[in-house]
Parts: sequence; structure tokens; C-alpha cells
Amino acid sequence: MEYDVIIAGGSYAGMSAGLQLARARRKVLVIDAGQRRNRFAASSHGFLGQDGRAPGDIAEDARRQLMAYPTVQWVADTVTGACKEADGFSLETVSGDRYSAQRLLLATGVIDDLPDVEGLAQRWGKSVFHCPYCHGYELDQGPIGVLATSEMSLHHALMLPDWGPTTFFTNGVFEPTPEQRASLAQRGVTLVPERVERIEGDRANVVLADGRVVLIDGLFVLPRTRVANSLAASLGCAFEDGPLGAFIQTDMTRETNVAGVFACGDAAMPFGSVALAVGDGVRAGSGVHRSLIFSAH
Repeated sequence: MEYDVIIAGGSYAGMSAGLQLARARRKVLVIDAGQRRNRFAASSHGFLGQDGRAPGDIAEDARRQLMAYPTVQWVADTVTGACKEADGFSLETVSGDRYSAQRLLLATGVIDDLPDVEGLAQRWGKSVFHCPYCHGYELDQGPIGVLATSEMSLHHALMLPDWGPTTFFTNGVFEPTPEQRASLAQRGVTLVPERVERIEGDRANVVLADGRVVLIDGLFVLPRTRVANSLAASLGCAFEDGPLGAFIQTDMTRETNVAGVFACGDAAMPFGSVALAVGDGVRAGSGVHRSLIFSAH
């Protein structure tokens, strides 16, 4: 085998896992195409010691520290296929190169499928967000909107008043029950059932189908998510249904149901953040290391 471990995906979770393995002096290859999930955001928050920094700067520092270990190599590419072999795995990339390793760690992340509302995608990560802990504080208690994508958005709307006066745009997605309306009223949330026509302005002002414009400083949305690469499915990994989309199922060591294949980060969790991804990478990296020592496969 060329490597002890190949990590497919070199964002926060993948690099965190790689660091644990590098420090165990294992031969690691990271294959990554540079498409971080939070590449649209100007700053990252809620990650102790890195609060307020640009996500790209955090990632670049992490990569520089990881690559200081002589047993780590990095390839700027995307894994397109993987197959199980007698003593490990063989992988192929978009460039047509092939690599082999005893273990495979999937840290491919997820893709956010945003609602089809004009002006929404252009503001994603700038004035349209999904995580109040990551971006709510910076709105400085200004007016906030929540755009419904499913009944899960009710939970979002009940949380957001802690960060500012909140308007909940149900947009015809669902009709709150009387009990849900009472909960929203108790939290001071304004309920707007009219269809959302588009998002416009320097921030994220909401234009309704009846022509009204609701001025807000930030709009929160819970997009559907899907694992960003078909590797897990092609290898036969089991998935678990989460509230926002399916994610790769793992055990406590982050190993999947396919022996020797591990997964971590957003692709293997129902919810994600930079801090959670880094912690999950630590768990996965140590799990892979123990597998190399104690498992027969």
C-alpha cells in the first residue's frame, strides 16, 4: 500500500483528522479540490481561539501546520471512485491518477441546496445564513428574518429572537398549528404567511408577492443538505436520515458499516460548524489510527 490512510476532503474535519495521524507518524495523503462549505462567508465565529477570522485564513493556517509533518502529502484533486481490495482501497481522481491505502477517511462535506428564491443565493454567507451561533451576534440585535424550508424552520424561528426582533416567513411551506402560533407569539415572532417573491438590497430585504417589502439585516434559512461526493454510496456505506438530509452513518470511532472506511465532519453529522468539524476530525483520526493497530482488516 502507498499510504496508511487517504483522506478524501481536506477542509476542517479532514485536516484535523490528518493532524492526529501525522502525529502518530502515519503516512497520509489528503486529496482535496478546495471547495470548503463556508467559502462564501467573510468571517467564522464560535470556534474558540479563531473567533472572527476569515475562514480561508483559518484553513490556510491549518494546512500549513499539517504539511509541516513529513509523512503527509497533499493532492489538489477530487476522488471520483474507490474500490475495496484485499489489503485496503484503491482510489481514482478526476485527473486519472490512482492511489492506494490501508484505510479510507471520507471528509467530503456537504452541499447546501438553497430554496429557489431570487436573490437568495447571491447573499448566501453574506446576509443570508443558516447558523445563528455563527452569524447572529454580528447583526447587533437588528431585525432578523427566517425563511421557512420545512417545519424544522419553526425551531429556527423560535431561537432567533435572542439575536434580534424576528419575522418568520412561512412562504407557503407549512401552516403553523394554533399551538405553534402561540409559541411564536410568546417569543415575540412576527408571522408572515405571504409568498416571498425575492430578496433584494444591500442586506437581505424580503419582497413579498403582494409588493410589501420587509426590511431586515439578516435572513436565516435551513437548506437541505446532501453529501458532496458519491464515494460513500458507491462503497456501500449506510446513511442515516437527518432533519436536513441524509448523512453517512458511523460508529463511535467514526467507522462506517464498510470495514476500513471512516467518515467525519458535515458529511457524517446532522448539523455542522467549523468547531464541530474540527472536533469530529480528532475523533476520526484517532479512530483510524487505532484501527490500523488493532483491527485485522
